[in-house]
Amino acid sequence: QVQLVESGGGLVQAGGSLRLSCVASGRTFSSYDMGWFRQAPGKEREFVARISRSGINTNYADSVKGRFTISRDNAKNTGYLQMNSLKPEDTAVYSCAAAPLYGSNTPGSYNYWGQGTQVTVSS
Repeated sequence: QVQLVESGGGLVQAGGSLRLSCVASGRTFSSYDMGWFRQAPGKEREFVARISRSGINTNYADSVKGRFTISRDNAKNTGYLQMNSLKPEDTAVYSCAAAPLYGSNTPGSYNYWGQGTQVTVSS
């Protein structure tokens, strides 16, 4: 198993930036694909970005493409989500997730989840 803890959320003005971190403990982090998802109040959980266990392959939701960057440092057991040009509609709880097999853009492909970190973007 792997345990995930997110940090880096907060309150930021529109146009600002935040960097989220996801620290993994337990089994070897490099054995898992990693994804970031978000959930706003009253809405379903939404795919944001994913990265392969090697870090070579990445995918993004259309809504964040060109603004967000997913990355990972397997030596530090940490994944990141750099968020630039933030918009009020980016406001949500952001969670990282790990998949021992292929982690796609669907939550069901991930076995392990962090508790989430709140991101609030003011207009």
